[in-house]
Amino acid sequence: MGSNESEDEKPPHRVYLETLYIDTYEVTNARFQQFVQASNYRTRAERDGSGYVDTGEKWESVPGASWRAPQGPGSSITGLEHHPVVQVSQEDAKAYCAWAGKRLPTEAEWEKAARGTDGRRYPWGEQFDGARLNFCDVHCRRSWQDKAVNDGYRYTAPVGRYEGGKSSYGAYDMAGNVWEWVADFYDEEYYKNSPSRSPQGPVSGDQVVVRGGGWNTSAPHVRAPYRYSYAPAARNDNVGFRCAKTL
Repeated sequence: MGSNESEDEKPPHRVYLETLYIDTYEVTNARFQQFVQASNYRTRAERDGSGYVDTGEKWESVPGASWRAPQGPGSSITGLEHHPVVQVSQEDAKAYCAWAGKRLPTEAEWEKAARGTDGRRYPWGEQFDGARLNFCDVHCRRSWQDKAVNDGYRYTAPVGRYEGGKSSYGAYDMAGNVWEWVADFYDEEYYKNSPSRSPQGPVSGDQVVVRGGGWNTSAPHVRAPYRYSYAPAARNDNVGFRCAKTL
């Protein structure tokens, strides 16, 4: 661990998991579109008429923002077919995974896939390397931007773009690009009493967990053990997901 660790990551502990499969890539716009066309599914943002967009200074609710128009009216996913889908709630992510014959990973499963067998801090190793991911670099307009790095993208990047950033299990973009929904409710105290085998998270809660950081996230917050909480109905232009299944 390191000086940037948060209290909700403590205590460090070992858990045992069943054998599982986790998607190599974050779910893309193209795959999500296949799901929508097959099922006539309407996302939370589409039903409610808005999504949240990072304006560079704050998050703003933008009428008309949805997975089809990630930054609102005038934007689209044309040319972004291989980028991760965004503006999806946890419910939307669960619906896609179920359609695909899978489910959202648990928080522990996600962390295992990111940290490998040796518990590394980042999917690729112990040291941060801005060339291995899409994070808040020179293109990012937030105050915490790293102006010394150019990862090549203003918003999301195509999935699998950063070969050097994949985990030891071959999973791409587990640091940066988009935050990823997992199945667990969030409790900052959960690790103090969590089971040592196949933890499923708290039985209830108002917030759920997202992992991995996104294109507008700072370096300390893309560490593999970093935990963050979101409202399950939230939909933003920097949150997506990948699916898993027990083998």
